[in-house]
Amino acid sequence: MHHPPDILALAYKQPFIQDQWSLIQEREIMLAPSMKYSISRYEKKPQWHIEDMGMLVYHYEKSNAANNYLELKFCITGNIYCDLQDKACAMCKANLMVKCEEKADSVDVFSFRFSPAHLSQFVKPLPKQPTLSENILNFTHNSSFTKLIPICSKSRIILENLLQQNFPNSLEHIFIHTQAHLLMLYTLDCMIGEKSIDTINCKFLANEADSKKIIQARKILIEHIGTPITIKELSKKVAINECYLKKGFKEMFGTTIFDFYQNQRMEHAKYLLYEKGLSVTEVSLLLGYSSISHFSTAFKKHTGLKPCELLFKMVS
Repeated sequence: MHHPPDILALAYKQPFIQDQWSLIQEREIMLAPSMKYSISRYEKKPQWHIEDMGMLVYHYEKSNAANNYLELKFCITGNIYCDLQDKACAMCKANLMVKCEEKADSVDVFSFRFSPAHLSQFVKPLPKQPTLSENILNFTHNSSFTKLIPICSKSRIILENLLQQNFPNSLEHIFIHTQAHLLMLYTLDCMIGEKSIDTINCKFLANEADSKKIIQARKILIEHIGTPITIKELSKKVAINECYLKKGFKEMFGTTIFDFYQNQRMEHAKYLLYEKGLSVTEVSLLLGYSSISHFSTAFKKHTGLKPCELLFKMVS
């Protein structure tokens, strides 16, 4: 099963996910032996709240330089996916298919990965006081990091152009190659003057495998809405240290594991009460509460009202 990349998990702000990520398209291109481009398109559900986001991943291993790389990731929304052929898409662009049922909102995730060998062609001898961007290009910054970056208007135009381009074969590679370097230029240009890294502080999250473990932990919590799971059990399931799990989860999702889980349960409780029409007793049992009073207290803490009070308010 395909798991959404870390940037998509960070961009996703809705606390409750009921549906799986629906991958529509996925493509990977080796632009050069030391440069890789990929794009993944997901169907955007109406209830999703996703922020456009950029990320720079600097992976550095002092003892194994062959594993070093620099990666740019971008997550953007607001685009339309159409499952029909070019003729229909042309009609859409001409506004001739206002009520086309094949169109759907999408979330697009881009990745541009550069090796030190590729970036070395742009490197000049370092000055006595190199800038942060120069240290990054030279791979002389001696620790891995992940940095969230804003998507400026120039970068956004490039990403949109990449989605809409229709160059054939070799011309496509030339186009993507050029756009990738422009994105690198705009990203590093934003970092000129910075002397330190304002990053995702857990350095181990720069490792993609560890990031996926945190994302997997979040998925397991969602799957255990009605059967509470301890942090110790959760850490064993995803094979990561408890301390790393707690710190990494807070760093990636901006909340503690406990608060996230409680919010999940209460959002699901609202869904069961108002969408499915279940009783307070039934919902309390389904969510694994030992008593209705415990459930009612937790629900009031989350919504400001007890379940019965909110039900009455909705009816009236």
